[in-house]
Parts: sequence; C-alpha cells; structure tokens
Amino acid sequence: MIVTFIDEQRAEGRGVESICQVLREQGLAVAPRTYRAWKLRAPAARTHSDAQLTDALRRVKTGGPDGRPLPEVLYGRRKMTAWLQRNGFPDVSKHTVDRLMRDEGMRGLIRGRKTRTTIGAKDGQRAADLLKRDFRTHAPNRAWVTDFTYVSTWAGFTYVGFAIDLYSRAIVGWSAATVKDVAFVEACLSMALWRRDHTGRPVPEGMIHHSDAGSQYTSIRFTETLALQGLSASIGSVGDAYDNAAAESFMGLYKNEAIAAGSPFRTGPLRTLADIEIITTDYVHWYNNRRLHSLLDNVTPEEFEIAYYDHDTGSPTGDAANKKTA
Repeated sequence: MIVTFIDEQRAEGRGVESICQVLREQGLAVAPRTYRAWKLRAPAARTHSDAQLTDALRRVKTGGPDGRPLPEVLYGRRKMTAWLQRNGFPDVSKHTVDRLMRDEGMRGLIRGRKTRTTIGAKDGQRAADLLKRDFRTHAPNRAWVTDFTYVSTWAGFTYVGFAIDLYSRAIVGWSAATVKDVAFVEACLSMALWRRDHTGRPVPEGMIHHSDAGSQYTSIRFTETLALQGLSASIGSVGDAYDNAAAESFMGLYKNEAIAAGSPFRTGPLRTLADIEIITTDYVHWYNNRRLHSLLDNVTPEEFEIAYYDHDTGSPTGDAANKKTA
C-alpha cells in the first residue's frame, strides 16, 4: 500500500525523498532506499504461483462461449484441486485452492433436494431387488440404474430419464418427454443399448436393470421389453429412495448442475422440451467426458472405462478406438 502511494505521488511529479519525508512526519518511517529496494525486489514465489492459479480460476469463470462460465465452475474445493492438478498445476494443494477460490468468490455448487416424481404401482407385479443397495460393480455393463425427474418449462412439465452404469457412473442413455409413460422409459433404454453397441461395449445377457417401483418400470409392457433384450429386471422398495440411491443422487446433480438458474449450461429461460434436450445433450457429453468423479479417484467416466478395457483386452474400444483409427 505504501509503495502504491509513493508510485502515485511520483506520477504527479513529486520526488521520492520529499514523499518519504512527509510520510515520516505522519508517523510512517519509510526511507527512500527502502522504497527502491521494494521496487527492485522480485515477487515471492507464492505471489507468482497465486497469480497463475488465479488466472486459471478466472478463465473457468469466463472461458465459455460469450464469456459465460465453463461447467467446471460447479466444482468445489476438492474437485477444483484435482482439475487444476490435471491442467498444469500438479503440486497445488487444496488449502491454496480453497483460499484463492474464496478470494474470487467461487464456492462451487450447493446441491438442493430432489423432488419425488415416480409413483409406485401398488397392485403391480414387481421384480426382486437384485442389488440390495450394493451400488458397485467390477466391470462395465454389469448393472445399470435408472430413474427420471421433472423440469418445469413455460410449456409445462418435461420429464427427463437417465440410465447410469454403476461401474463408471457413465450416463449410457437418456430420454426427455412431456409425458411420463412407458414409451418414455423405453426410449431411455433403447438409447443406452444402441450407444453401447455402437461404441464396441455391448451389453451381456443377464445384465441387471435396476429402478424404483414406479408404475412405468413395473408395467407388463416394460417388463417384457427387458426380457426381450435379455436383461434382468431389479426393482427397489416402494417409497424407499435408498434402494435406488445411486440414481437418486445423480438426479440431484443433474437438477443442480444443468438445470438450476445460473447453470453454465443454460443460456436463457426454459421454454419448451427442445430447450431441455439441448441442455441435456451438452451436460451428458461434459459429464461423461470431462467431469471429474470423486468416486473414480477424480477421473472421468470415459477415462475410467477406457482404463478397464485397455487392461482387460490390451486394446482400446469405444471412443478410444475411434480416436486411434480416425
């Protein structure tokens, strides 16, 4: 502050010695040689590294299209630390990131509460719960969890459903519609099966398809669809979110990271189904290919699956294979 004051006075034509004399008269003992030493001294290493990190954080806040934030602005201290370590700052600590994020007014996403949307079919025939709250698998395509949520638009409610692989937490399929019927959840399943086939990661016979006890999932039509695809139906308890906790947790992420006001994926009001489809397409791509997942030791779902297939077969499949043959 003192150096800045002297610089400002020098810019108005005053000499260093006279400025320092006035400061001494006001109780601030500053010698001219002290000021010159301050000016010649190189900035501390911490000051230099803080400036580089602050620039990186500011790019996150304004580096998107039209100066909008990048999706990584959603990260809190721990995930932002991992992201910076992957992007040119391998030795940065979470304490430094916490301090600089606070200086920049960045606090990450604070998650809200998910509203329940599925209504159980009390009189329907339900499959057994094959997961029993064990939401970890040893390989891709061993178990998927699925659920849907609602989004309010100017045109009315839009429903968005997702299928998630429990191994990598990748979004393998999704669908959006203005009616939450069986066709809506079948569309999500169809996309998931198609995407797995077309990325060289086909679904084996008997894979578990787990959902809550909503009437769409317990219907005869959907149960028959699963059987025709060779999948094993699994249904959690009625009204018990813990029996589908992995899907419930993701729904909260989606509503807060992609849909909430201020989300980096939103460019304006949510008017129609088409707006939701655009946002969801962008979010799913980011989630699968760029978003760091703490359950996966802060790598992306796509990286996690590529590592599995590289280790299992010795050669890449899916997106990795496409890149090598392009």
